[in-house]
Amino acid sequence: MTAAETVAAAATFPRAVGRSKGYDVAAVDEFLARARGAFEGTASPLTAADVRSVAFPLVRHGYVVDAVDNALSRIEDAFAAREREHALSAAGARAWVGRVKQTGQTVLDRLSRPRGQRFDRVGALHYGYRVDEVDLVADKLARYLERGDAVTVDQVRSVAFRMQRGGYRELQVDAVLDAVVEVMLAVR
Repeated sequence: MTAAETVAAAATFPRAVGRSKGYDVAAVDEFLARARGAFEGTASPLTAADVRSVAFPLVRHGYVVDAVDNALSRIEDAFAAREREHALSAAGARAWVGRVKQTGQTVLDRLSRPRGQRFDRVGALHYGYRVDEVDLVADKLARYLERGDAVTVDQVRSVAFRMQRGGYRELQVDAVLDAVVEVMLAVR
């Protein structure tokens, strides 16, 4: 299903039932209309990163989260493919490959730091991502970048960490995960 078809199929998202919460229907519909317009060239542009970073309020009787997230993944893939094609034609394959390679090396350098020192920590009284869990994922992603070990974009997109006092700073970890997704989509 193309990004435009996914956007058009928004009305078919199932709704959360009972006490379950889902994504706010109006917010999702508004974003999908914006994404469709951007994809068709009739609205302000969006990037794959914009799609990846969108967030919606959780409400009763909203759209089922997994259904919307799956659609957003397909839309992000479509925008990433378009960005890759544009970059290849505008800058040439050599420049594009060089940029992707540089991003990958920057991420690998971060992930190759010693365990427990890969990201800044929040203060002892604040909560951040669990260090051991982030380090485990970082090791796996480093092996992917170094040796090509099997990791999928969906695995990176869906990774979740528990919280701990004095853990890793969430924004830094999330930024590196986003960069890994960018690299993975660029080399698809």
